[in-house]
Amino acid sequence: MNKRLIARAHRIRLAIFDVDGVLTDGTVYLTERGEEMKAFNILDGLGLKMLSDSGIVTALLSGRKSKMVALRAREIGIAHVLQGAGDKLETYHRLLRKLGLAEEETAFMGDDLPDLPVLRRCGLAFSVPNAPEVVRGHVHYVTHARGGQGAVREACEFLMRARRTLDAQLRIYLA
Repeated sequence: MNKRLIARAHRIRLAIFDVDGVLTDGTVYLTERGEEMKAFNILDGLGLKMLSDSGIVTALLSGRKSKMVALRAREIGIAHVLQGAGDKLETYHRLLRKLGLAEEETAFMGDDLPDLPVLRRCGLAFSVPNAPEVVRGHVHYVTHARGGQGAVREACEFLMRARRTLDAQLRIYLA
């Protein structure tokens, strides 16, 4: 691991994740009745739980509103769910003020242009390989896994590995 990335990871107290294209593969399924369906990767869910258990506060920040997202967040214990954020940067700063955190104490994972303002200001920026090139060019780490296919888990494990908390989380399952 790059020493600069490890130093950035050590400052992180809050990890925020976009939803569509990060926690999902970006596909939105609509039924005939206009109901929305999303597919979430189970690996990502456990990664988020492990990250939270290791002392990092977790949040979701999405430009869209979805009952599915609220349900999934509740199921895996996401502390803060911010949906319908027309201006992600403003919503991000509101959350930081609420929690009394500085930008450098946050990690953010996004995949598209509306995520850029936050990605460019947070302490540690993650994206996925299928994000547009301009987005990938503004992050510190691009996962190997694609959005919705374990990318969030990879970012969570990266943070825990850098902070030396991953082994403690793994021991729970290896006992």
